[in-house]
Amino acid sequence: MQLGLSFSDSDVSSFTPLVVLELADDTKAEAITWLLNRIRDKQQNGGAELLVNQLLFPAQDDQKSNPNVFVVGSTLQRLLNGAEDVGLFKEFQDGTMRGFTYANRESFKDFNGDGEGFLSDAECQYIIKHGLDTLRAKNEQHVPGYPKLKLYPGKSVVRRLQSKGVLIQYFPLHNKEDLKRLSFSWYKKFKLSFQPLDDIRHYFGEGLALYFGFLEYFTFALVPMALIGIPYYLFDWEDYDKYVLFAVFNLVWSTVFLEVWKRCSATLAYGWGTLSRKKAFEEPRAGFHGALGFNPVTGREEPVYPSSKRQLRIYLVSVPFVLLCLYLSFYVMMVYFDMEFWAINTYHENPNIATSILLFVPSIIYAVVIEIMNLLYRCAAEFLTDWENHRLESSFQNHLVLKVLVFNFVNCFASLFYIAFVMQNMVLLRQSLATLLITSQILNQVMEAFLPYWLQRRRNKKVHKRMRRLMGDKELPLLGQVQLETEMNTYLGTFDDYLEQFLLFGYVSLFSCVYPLAAVLVVLNNITEVYSDAFKMCHVFKRPFSEPAANIGVWQLAFETMSIIAVVTNCALIGLSPQVKAYFPESDTQLILIVVAIEHVLLAFKFILAFVIPDVPKHIQVKLAKLDFDSLEALKKRKILEATET
Repeated sequence: MQLGLSFSDSDVSSFTPLVVLELADDTKAEAITWLLNRIRDKQQNGGAELLVNQLLFPAQDDQKSNPNVFVVGSTLQRLLNGAEDVGLFKEFQDGTMRGFTYANRESFKDFNGDGEGFLSDAECQYIIKHGLDTLRAKNEQHVPGYPKLKLYPGKSVVRRLQSKGVLIQYFPLHNKEDLKRLSFSWYKKFKLSFQPLDDIRHYFGEGLALYFGFLEYFTFALVPMALIGIPYYLFDWEDYDKYVLFAVFNLVWSTVFLEVWKRCSATLAYGWGTLSRKKAFEEPRAGFHGALGFNPVTGREEPVYPSSKRQLRIYLVSVPFVLLCLYLSFYVMMVYFDMEFWAINTYHENPNIATSILLFVPSIIYAVVIEIMNLLYRCAAEFLTDWENHRLESSFQNHLVLKVLVFNFVNCFASLFYIAFVMQNMVLLRQSLATLLITSQILNQVMEAFLPYWLQRRRNKKVHKRMRRLMGDKELPLLGQVQLETEMNTYLGTFDDYLEQFLLFGYVSLFSCVYPLAAVLVVLNNITEVYSDAFKMCHVFKRPFSEPAANIGVWQLAFETMSIIAVVTNCALIGLSPQVKAYFPESDTQLILIVVAIEHVLLAFKFILAFVIPDVPKHIQVKLAKLDFDSLEALKKRKILEATET
């Protein structure tokens, strides 16, 4: 059954398609008709009031095309009303960032005429996503054509269809012209300059722009350490007594780095209108399940799952599993040390070129094993966190981040801690750190850049060949674009990107004093990371929906925790240095007490610095206070006006 309009009808181009919605190819006709009617229906009737048309792909001999692919768009009026519904902040005529209201639209900067071009594509797509996500069941008992697919008043229709596999995916379309301009200014020409963060935010949204802003800031912040590290490495290569000064610099750098970033983040978020934006009410996750109950906040019926059951799953299953994985990680680490000692003994028995190369083999194998274990554990952690049945996506992400960070930290750094503080072998520590860092960076570049690029090129060639065979010389750019983007990989968010930077920050802040080139390697890695990530976002992955963000979220806490561990680690390394031990030849206890005292002083200094340096710059604080004052004055005037009218 064909619904909507075919690709050859002129009405397909009667609106700008912004979002693609793909249903399962065996979806019942009555379910499709019902869903399309709900999407098109007026908002006052419980619909989304959006425009939707069907894309019909020609029949193919070798492969059956999915007939249930639709493009979704909207009228400008609906988008402007939606901008107010989602609490979008835009620049006011006086230069401040204020919540957009349709009634005061003329008072906003860049609003000209009927408002065409006032909203970016990313904002329009976010508004459409909000309209689809808030499409709720009314009096339907079940999805038409699916008696077992129960509905109840207030249930999100899209999330219900997603959880049962009726809705395969929905994603925003790329804008070819905007993407071409962004690609050129972002990564197509190599240049030593800042990234076009405003353009990235305009196209991909605030969440992704903040990640690239953090990546850029982290890279520039590493430059002083890299510049100090190069001569330090060249002139003091075998003189490990001199690493005390570098450790002290590490302490100061890791503290100041994050405090200054919070100010940079606040400046970016204010300019993008997300700093003072109210967080939207969070709906239950698509995979959340439970007995039907009553939500006292919304007044709607929805699944309810006892918190006690979730806690039992966490503490009786998830925690023991994580501990078991940590034990396996320690076991693999001890196997690595056995291999390391064997390689060292082999070299000492017969020193030659072959045995000198053999010295690096255990570390390389261990680095590869670490990456494999991290990957396997990540899959297990996602499965467990999903099984815990968290109601909100934010809770799901927090528990997943905690599981992954704990294991990755132990898996990546346990051997370095063991070498530094148990074996106290600085030569082996330097060699292991260098090998782990270089090997992990090479593997990451292969897995994150070269492999996705190669797979996407193969996929693109297949799609283009298929479309040419079907269409001949006839150009149907929308059909080809949708077909291509439908088969692209889905971008799963910034989790893995932040995790990589977190581990690199650990390598630099914890142990770079014994291998000063660590900062240099991370700078080089991040420069290539900017270009490879930019290419992936533009050409490998589907365009993600914009995610409003005021900061980097839970990752800020993760980096701050790492910086605290870095203070303790560097103080301990200073205490272990022969240069410091020479001052306490007869009393190890006195040395330990002094090192612990210094470490406590530095931690106190760190927390005082965090308190003294405001997270939000003064000029932005003034603008936010002015906005609050104007809002209160407007409320007072409204109350006085209402009182006089009555």
